[in-house]
Amino acid sequence: MDKSRLYGLLICIGIVIVGILFVVGVFKGGRIGYIALAVPVVIFTLGVLGLGFWIGWTIFSIKVVPPEPEEKDSEKK
Repeated sequence: MDKSRLYGLLICIGIVIVGILFVVGVFKGGRIGYIALAVPVVIFTLGVLGLGFWIGWTIFSIKVVPPEPEEKDSEKK
């Protein structure tokens, strides 16, 4: 596995961990007023984390094709 794929995988794993910790931390409380404010913040934060996950997944899943060596023409016109 090359470095860029490893970085993409690490980004995806990190985003999932941060998302889980964030949701558990927000909803561990329990007051109604706090929950009413926290829900839109959670939706926005998870949206941003989703974008980060998408970027990480794109980096992880991209197929890198090594360039073909150029053939040098022995005949010059």
